[in-house]
Amino acid sequence: MTPTLVTVVLLALLIGVSLGLLGGGGTILTVPLLVYVAGLDAKEAIATSLVVVGVTAAVGVIGHARGGRVRWRTGALFGTAGMAGAWVGGLLGGRLPDTVLLVAFAIMMVVTALAMLRGRRSGASGGGDGAHAAGRLPVGRVLLDGAVVGLVTGLVGAGGGFLVVPALALLGGLPMPVAVGTSLLVIAMKSAAGFAGYLTAVPVDWTLAGVVTASAVAGSLAGARLAGRVPADVLSRAFAWFVLAMGTFTLLQQAPADLRLPVAIAIASLGAGAGLCYGFVARCPLRRLAPGT
Repeated sequence: MTPTLVTVVLLALLIGVSLGLLGGGGTILTVPLLVYVAGLDAKEAIATSLVVVGVTAAVGVIGHARGGRVRWRTGALFGTAGMAGAWVGGLLGGRLPDTVLLVAFAIMMVVTALAMLRGRRSGASGGGDGAHAAGRLPVGRVLLDGAVVGLVTGLVGAGGGFLVVPALALLGGLPMPVAVGTSLLVIAMKSAAGFAGYLTAVPVDWTLAGVVTASAVAGSLAGARLAGRVPADVLSRAFAWFVLAMGTFTLLQQAPADLRLPVAIAIASLGAGAGLCYGFVARCPLRRLAPGT
C-alpha cells in the first residue's frame, strides 16, 4: 500500500466516523478527499463518491429498518423520482468541465454547512400526526422534490441528506427519526442512479472505490457506537465550520491564479465582518441563521 493510499484510507475512515456520529453530512468530504489527496479528476471523484455514499447509506438503512424507522412506501416514491433526477445529473456531470463541477460542489458544501449551522427543526414538521404517511401523501410534490434533489446528487456526488430529511418530514409528515432513516433509503437509490449516469462517460478505479467505501462503512459503524458520548450539537457545528472552510478552499482553488489572493482577502473580510456582526450586534441577522453557535 502506497503512502497516498494509506492516507486516503485513514481519512475515509474519519469521514465514516463523522457520518456515524452525525447521522449525515460526512460523505460531502469524500469528493475533496479523492480530488486533493487521491489525485482523481473531478468526474472520477464524483463517480467514486456516489459509490461510497450509496453503499454507506444502504448499510445505514439496515439498522434503522430494524428499529422501525423506515417508511418504505414514502421512501420508494421519493427515491424513484430521485433516481430519475440523479441519472440525468450523472449524465450531465460526466460531460461538464471539471471546473464547473468543482465550483458546483463547493457551493453545495457551503449550503450544507449553513444548513447544519441552522440545525434541524423537529417541531411541527417532524412530529406530525402521520396524516400524509397514512395515505394523503402529496404525490406530485414528492415526485418533483425528489427529482430536483436527485439531480443535485447525481451532478455533484453528495448525498443531499440535509435536503432529503426536511422534505420527507414536511411532505411525508414523518417524525424526524423516521425521516432520517427513510432518507438513507432515498440516498442509496439516487446514488446508484447517479453512478449509473456517470458510468456512461467516466472510468472508475474499482480498487480505490472499494477501499474507500469499506473504510467509510467501517468508520460509520464505529461512529454510530460512539454516538451519544460526544455532545452532538457541538460536534455538528464544529463539523459544519470545517465543511464551510473546505468549500471556501475548493472555490479558491478554482479561481484564476492571479485572482486567488484578492478573492481570499474578500472572503476573509466578509468572514471577519460576519463574526463582528454576530458577536457584537444584538440584532444581527446571522443570529437567526445560526442560533447558539
